[in-house]
Amino acid sequence: MVESVRELIKAHADVRKEVYLDIENSAPVPEEVVNEMLPYFNKKAYGNPTLTHKLGWEAYETIILSAKKVGEHIGVESPEEINFTPGETEANNLAILGTCMSRRNNGRKVVISEIEPLSIINVCKMLENYGFKVEKVQVDKEGFIKIEKLKEKVDKNTVLASFSLVNNEIGTVQPIKEVFETVKDINSNTIFHIDLSDSYGRISFDVKKIPVELATLSSYKILGPRGVGALYVKEGLKIERILEGQIGTQKLWPGIENTPAIVGFAKASELAFENFEDNVNNMRKLRDRLIEGILNNIEETILNGPRENRSPDNVNISFLKCEGESLTIELSLKGVYVSSGSACTRRVLQPSHVLTAIGRKYEEAHGSILMKVTRYHSMEDIEYVLKVLPEAVNRLRTIYGSMGG
Repeated sequence: MVESVRELIKAHADVRKEVYLDIENSAPVPEEVVNEMLPYFNKKAYGNPTLTHKLGWEAYETIILSAKKVGEHIGVESPEEINFTPGETEANNLAILGTCMSRRNNGRKVVISEIEPLSIINVCKMLENYGFKVEKVQVDKEGFIKIEKLKEKVDKNTVLASFSLVNNEIGTVQPIKEVFETVKDINSNTIFHIDLSDSYGRISFDVKKIPVELATLSSYKILGPRGVGALYVKEGLKIERILEGQIGTQKLWPGIENTPAIVGFAKASELAFENFEDNVNNMRKLRDRLIEGILNNIEETILNGPRENRSPDNVNISFLKCEGESLTIELSLKGVYVSSGSACTRRVLQPSHVLTAIGRKYEEAHGSILMKVTRYHSMEDIEYVLKVLPEAVNRLRTIYGSMGG
């Protein structure tokens, strides 16, 4: 296995330019973030933040200040409302399991959409084993939640509603204010959880304007370090821990806090919201050029998700008569790095649940490519992608045709 991987890496020896668009799976960490983290490994604040000595106090202060920096961009006023976790998956699990376990005598229904990320869908499957009923709200062909269907799902037994502001695969920006108000109008006691992992740093959201009780944030999706995320828990809301162990500054997540990663998350947040409007507008221009360049120059292509009300970084295209995994390899040999289908399901021979939910056929879903731009990309990067992409698609379609496809 290792030898075959080494051979694949050797095949890239002639790559002269690289464009990394696989932000959905992982991301390069900017030098400013790395430099901010480095001292916390061995020079300062490396103590356990629960201990009463100088390095412990420094670590405690560092975590509180980092929580303030991360939370202030979504309107959080108290740093104690930000709970750091090892990532967005853990934050989503904590939000859903913690809420349902603490309110299991108040109702046994959870409402989500059918295109939520697997960190929400799979934990809801687990809840069904404990007697909870999970209702999935249908979406339209662009991934927008059908409000009338939502009204049918929420009732007096609904303990939790969980929705993403932006879909991680197709970039659909939900009308979240309408979704929130619809749920609360039917049952004001329903706890509302929003996953902001794919919107934080790209689309404004304020917990004071839309007073959700829970919100998930991701570090690596704003080019911070992996291994850290956060869950906003509204002051006064009681949810249960889902793990037990040594309790530190994070009362809902046991264990010694990863101070360097938390510091990196805070720095990445600062950079993501610095010159926010300019950064978002630039991402939108790059996104639109990439979408238009593909749809106008490569035949038999389909944009997945909406043209309007789309996340400024998201491009998801299906290439007919072209298998997505093969296309990722072809592009990789040209120095362009993308992902095929959902990041969480790409090694499973099943089409993306998001793409099938919006009506894509099996072959359309399997030919999909997901690309995400950042503030660090340039128009030169996009033009390079548009240069090599048609060559890769044509080569694979020629092979497909020769096989009688």
